[in-house]
Amino acid sequence: MGVQRGLFTQIIASAQLSKFRPVANPVHIHELTDLESQMLNRFSVLFLVTAVVLCPNARGEKVDMSPEELRQTATDVIVGKVVRVYERTAAEGSWNYTRFIAEIQVNAVEKGEAIEPDGLVYVRYWKRRWFGGGRGPTSTSGHRGLPREGATLRVYLAQNAYDGFTRENKDGGFNVIGANGFEIIEVKPNK
Repeated sequence: MGVQRGLFTQIIASAQLSKFRPVANPVHIHELTDLESQMLNRFSVLFLVTAVVLCPNARGEKVDMSPEELRQTATDVIVGKVVRVYERTAAEGSWNYTRFIAEIQVNAVEKGEAIEPDGLVYVRYWKRRWFGGGRGPTSTSGHRGLPREGATLRVYLAQNAYDGFTRENKDGGFNVIGANGFEIIEVKPNK
């Protein structure tokens, strides 16, 4: 306890207390008794065990990029309407991969020079599902927020560049930035 108080005293002494206003009701620092410390440790272990037991299917999903990160990562950004979606599912190891190609009628090009405004572009994306025995490995399940035919959206794309999952995109195709490279745009009906 003497070491803890000594460290606390050093921290307080090193702070520039002249910049702080006095507090009307100072906080009382309570040191834990041995019994309180034991109870806190037991509660922490119980909480951790409960979390592990109740969340057996937790996966290590890729964190969504912010709109700024998506725009920075993308080589091209378009706004358009999904005309058609094509898909193919195949097993690879213990995963079922579904690979998609969306045909998009481009309304606007917000970044990049490879895509023509008012043209068609074909974009690639994927998802996968574990079907192997037991729990699947900690890994992403692919793209999220997949578009439907007729949807108007902003799409963040990578051509011959990092696509949010891999740097192996070197064939000239347009990969949607993973995992959240689709942004649905609400179209207001004409009055």
